[in-house]
Amino acid sequence: MFSEKEIQKIRNQFPILKEKIYSNPLIYMDNAATTQKPLKVIQASQNYYSTINSNVHRGVHYLSHKATLYVENVRKKIQKFIHAKHSSEIIFTKGTTESINLVASSIDDFIKQGDEIIISCIEHHSNIVPWQVLCKKKGAILKIISIYKNGLLKLTDFEFLISEKTKIVSISHISNVLGIINPVQDIIKKAHEYGALVLIDGAQVPSNLDLNVQNLNVDFYVFSAHKMYGPTGIGILYGKKKILEKLYPYQFGGGMIKNVSFDKTTYSDIPFKFESGTPNIEGIIVWGNAIDFVKEIGISNIQAYKKKLLMYAVKRLSSIDGIQLYGDDRDFSKKSGIISFNLYKLHCFDVGSILDRLGIAVRTGHLCAQPLMNFFKVSGMIRISFSVYNTFKEIDYLFESILKTKKILLK
Repeated sequence: MFSEKEIQKIRNQFPILKEKIYSNPLIYMDNAATTQKPLKVIQASQNYYSTINSNVHRGVHYLSHKATLYVENVRKKIQKFIHAKHSSEIIFTKGTTESINLVASSIDDFIKQGDEIIISCIEHHSNIVPWQVLCKKKGAILKIISIYKNGLLKLTDFEFLISEKTKIVSISHISNVLGIINPVQDIIKKAHEYGALVLIDGAQVPSNLDLNVQNLNVDFYVFSAHKMYGPTGIGILYGKKKILEKLYPYQFGGGMIKNVSFDKTTYSDIPFKFESGTPNIEGIIVWGNAIDFVKEIGISNIQAYKKKLLMYAVKRLSSIDGIQLYGDDRDFSKKSGIISFNLYKLHCFDVGSILDRLGIAVRTGHLCAQPLMNFFKVSGMIRISFSVYNTFKEIDYLFESILKTKKILLK
């Protein structure tokens, strides 16, 4: 558990936390959408353009070699961070969304009419739409794992749905709405018994859980930099080497070519086969500094602290008359630092707008999970999500601000 002094030291590394919003101190609780960036990440961006800027993998000059070395060092850093077996299993993409699209597109040749793909009711749109499109294109069938009222997956449902026809199962590791940590290891094991591949959407995971893709035995794992204190526009697809080598490229162009003639083109080996064009070189290099930041604090320390924030926030919010917390099964071992709620008779946008005027940044709306909103029979929710720089005092201020908001809107 961090002391107040230690948390303040961490907060001091984030310049944006000194900003004022409508004359109020910024209380940033929209970390599931994107985290703020520490000074070492911000400075790394300037350093890249000041001392490194060059294209990669295609020049013999000093700067190109330097940029290439930095990029490949970050690839190795990510490999170690997620405990992948080979650095070539790390494919750089624009982010989680593109990583899922890459798999859905590249796996096309392995899907035929009548095959089945399984996702769940709680998925982000990015883990729904690509599979819908693939199913429509190939005549495959999309099957949905339902949930209990507390947001937990119905694993008996999954066991009923999966069959020899199942070709891929794609599930979020942590729900971006409910904060529930899904039993992905059990899902992976069961899917493999039927010969199905598994993709895990880990968008909410890298700065929340210690990740070991080899222990999970997962086929594909995807996440972005910007939700772990890094830059936007960069993420990765992890895939098992033997599977990636069989897949067809997702996009075509420079950087992913071994030989080109007007008669025939051959592609580079992985990972470059899937990295066409000039990559987000700055984003990759800067991401390395964000990983260093997370490792310096420690994943287990971040996880433990956010769990304390979560428990405290649930206790405080639960005492508010007319509040509805979603996915609130009180088993905090199955929860990450995300709480979604509504207030009786109040629209989530109205609540979010007044909280904003009070300096509190929260997310409101369907949270890119409309099927889940339909399950709970609401049009939207208010979501708060914590990071290591949030404090118990901020939760107290949120509590008081919600009470104030209720009085304003129920006049």
